[in-house]
Amino acid sequence: MFFSCACRDPTGPRKPVAANPACRPTGSRPSASPSNHRNLHPCSFAPLLALLNRTSLVLQIAIGLVAGILLALLLPQATDEVGFLGTLFISALKAVAPVLVFILVASAIANHKPGQPTHIRPILLLYLVGTLAAAIVAVLASSLWPSTLVLIEAASGSTPPGGIAEVLKTLALNVVDNPVNALLKGNFVGILAWAIGLGIAIRHGSETTRAVFADLAHGVTLIVRVVIRCAPLGVFGLVATTFADAGLKALAGYAQLLAVLIGCMLFVALVVNPLIVFSQIRRNPYPLVFTCLRESGITAFFTRSSAANVPVNLQLAERLGLHEDTYSVSIPLGATINMAGAAITISVLALAAAHTLGIQVDLATAILLCVVSAVCACGASGVAGGSLLLIPLACSLFGIPADVAMQVVAIGFIIGIVQDSAETALNSSTDVLFTAAACMARDKA
Repeated sequence: MFFSCACRDPTGPRKPVAANPACRPTGSRPSASPSNHRNLHPCSFAPLLALLNRTSLVLQIAIGLVAGILLALLLPQATDEVGFLGTLFISALKAVAPVLVFILVASAIANHKPGQPTHIRPILLLYLVGTLAAAIVAVLASSLWPSTLVLIEAASGSTPPGGIAEVLKTLALNVVDNPVNALLKGNFVGILAWAIGLGIAIRHGSETTRAVFADLAHGVTLIVRVVIRCAPLGVFGLVATTFADAGLKALAGYAQLLAVLIGCMLFVALVVNPLIVFSQIRRNPYPLVFTCLRESGITAFFTRSSAANVPVNLQLAERLGLHEDTYSVSIPLGATINMAGAAITISVLALAAAHTLGIQVDLATAILLCVVSAVCACGASGVAGGSLLLIPLACSLFGIPADVAMQVVAIGFIIGIVQDSAETALNSSTDVLFTAAACMARDKA
């Protein structure tokens, strides 16, 4: 932009002269340069965005956690409004997770190069070993520190499965579920089945079709990253609502039961899982263990949903440099069958019911309970209510009536604020932990 001003030689020709700030006419507009835009907008969000990008997501989540607790303690009446942030965050994760899993799995299989191993079988073995080991830890801990319950009233409105056969039947039906219905309801077993089938079919299609699926996978991944960046606000709302609604008084009467449950989960997370990982990578497992607990477990603790945490785990697996062909399948599958926390919950509450009724548990029954708890835990995602509604199935091993077992389920819902959060954190963080261990073992070999 050029201006004519008094600085021009009056005797010379009327040549345009570049603008000089010292002689700009009154009322003229400044040139549209980036620096002038910054001057015009002193309240720009750029410094704030830069600060957020420099701050780790875990630190932001920790700040949201502390802020939520303080709000619940100081202004509990305001938690209803901020609770919407938590609901919105979980809803966004649950909405994007089924689409993400379907697209990623189909894309990974469609673009899979012949002869390139996916290494899924060792991960499945780790899932099963970890779940069985968790059940054994729970049975041993319940035997050493037996808990008793105050049975008051049964949980209503829920129907537990009649046996293991019914659990397996539900899983089989989920495999052949309508693909649209599977996406709408978040049925990850059905989503995986259809994604694998579609991916295999597209492998025989044109290169253009496979490229389209790869681009879709990239696009959905970017959307997930945006959603995950909102985790601090979501955790802030979830923590504020949880502490304001329940506090600690509701949990005080079940202190010993919670101590056994949380103690078992911590022992599995910090002792059993590291031993399993060490057997694969043959080096110090704790840096990887703590990374998974910090990056995945914290988010899962507050979302209380393995399905909602699938996008978080997929992004963590990408940052760890794992093979996409492997983690795009193993992590959604782990959200369905890798249920160490559920095995602990089923075993501890079933044995607590037995101790309350004075039932003696022999060694053979305890071993059988470990197996039943592990199998039931693998099917927990296929049952409405998850691990709690599989407790009556485990109680049936001791001849405990269904009405008494449902009272145990009711207690499970009371302590679920802590139990379900810790269970989900263990389950979800173990998905990415075992996937990383198997991938590292393969790379080392």
